Amino acid sequence: MMANLLVVISGPAGVGKGTIVKEIIRGDSSRSLSVSCTTRSPREGEEEGVSYFFTTKEKFSETAEAGGFLEYSEHFGNFYGTPRAFVEERLKTGDVILEIDVNGALQIKAAYPDALLIMIVPPSIDVLKERILGRKNDAGFNLEDRLSRVDFELSQRDKYDATVINDDLTVAVNEVLSIIEDKKKEMEHD
Repeated sequence: MMANLLVVISGPAGVGKGTIVKEIIRGDSSRSLSVSCTTRSPREGEEEGVSYFFTTKEKFSETAEAGGFLEYSEHFGNFYGTPRAFVEERLKTGDVILEIDVNGALQIKAAYPDALLIMIVPPSIDVLKERILGRKNDAGFNLEDRLSRVDFELSQRDKYDATVINDDLTVAVNEVLSIIEDKKKEMEHD
């Protein structure tokens, strides 16, 4: 029986991480998406416990101090974290996919050396800018803030187990699935 795998998907804002993650878990009950905790307000259509666990900064801080997050960080004035108990419970029954930033991914790798880190990258910075500007649900964001993180995030790609270029969604999804299956086979033989 194959071991369950903790998979971390990262990449710059607008690169298509969320779309790829939805595709790799769709219709596969052996994989689930970890739900992050955040202090930001819900966006239209987001559901508590499905999109995020929404909380206050005070409660987030208490949870962090108690060791309740596998990783956490601050972005654009809000905190985001991966609830430890939620992930550990889900790993008992299947693979868990985390869609988190580079700093969080490296925290996960330190705590879980067998975690599989996959960086999703754009075909070009110009394409990424177009994707970010095309988002309808990010009202009030600062393009310069988002783009200023891109160089940092892409500079960390050598710390990842694999890099996938999201130029064609179907190709990128298939590449991610192949990387996951290869890692699971490798773990089975160790």
